[in-house]
Amino acid sequence: MADHSHNMKARFSTTGPIGVATRGTTNTNRLRKADRWMIHHPDIRRLLLTAPRPVAVDVGYGASHTTTCEWAARLRTIRADIAVTGLEIHPDRVLQPRDGVTFALGGFELAGLRPQLVRAFNVLRQYDVDQVYRAWETVTSNMDRGGLFVEGTCDEIGRRATWILLDRTGPVSLSLCWDPHDVDVPSRIAERLPKILIHLNTPGNRIHRVLSMMDDAWQVAAPLAPFGPRVRWREALRILHDRGLEFTAQRRVLRDNQITLPWHEVAPL
Repeated sequence: MADHSHNMKARFSTTGPIGVATRGTTNTNRLRKADRWMIHHPDIRRLLLTAPRPVAVDVGYGASHTTTCEWAARLRTIRADIAVTGLEIHPDRVLQPRDGVTFALGGFELAGLRPQLVRAFNVLRQYDVDQVYRAWETVTSNMDRGGLFVEGTCDEIGRRATWILLDRTGPVSLSLCWDPHDVDVPSRIAERLPKILIHLNTPGNRIHRVLSMMDDAWQVAAPLAPFGPRVRWREALRILHDRGLEFTAQRRVLRDNQITLPWHEVAPL
């Protein structure tokens, strides 16, 4: 069993920023997989296109503004007037505006903003699992009506990433995404599962069943290995569909191997 004694406890109160300062590490393009997914997601696009004054908030951007500014640039391919704010609970990390992005002191309470879209990456993985639902509820209750929240985790340079899409009622879907040349079997993505699921990759849990199905389909698709891991994964997805796994069909050719599953396929029992 992994030692989680180093995990942090957020302070949930009615005043001031909610959360604790995390390690804050980041790298250029670390969150590109989730960003690409967001700008092509039909519900996110519709939400941002129809809002009178769309606002997006990045919670816990860390010690560098890089990934927040990258996110803003990608979101503005949908709509140029999206207002993007990065929030940090550590006062020393709050920056002056740059690249069309504002920065402010804040946490899960969203600093009084009512955004349509919220992103929090590599934040909750550093907390105790028993605080995840409280953090989710705090964020979603402070979003604009109809708002969406993307909460996830990834490795240090963004080769492997997972994220959960939530609305004000709770989790909607789980996405798993990885560099096709970075893993030998799909279940390697398990080391980057969101906090709410990472400790449940054991027999009897839904996420373990899904990862096992993915590995098995990957093995069945082995005859296509000479054509590369992307072609092999597309065949694995066809096999998974035939075996009854519910997931969102890909509508475009992707550079990454990816699958998005409805929450009921992976939800904790």
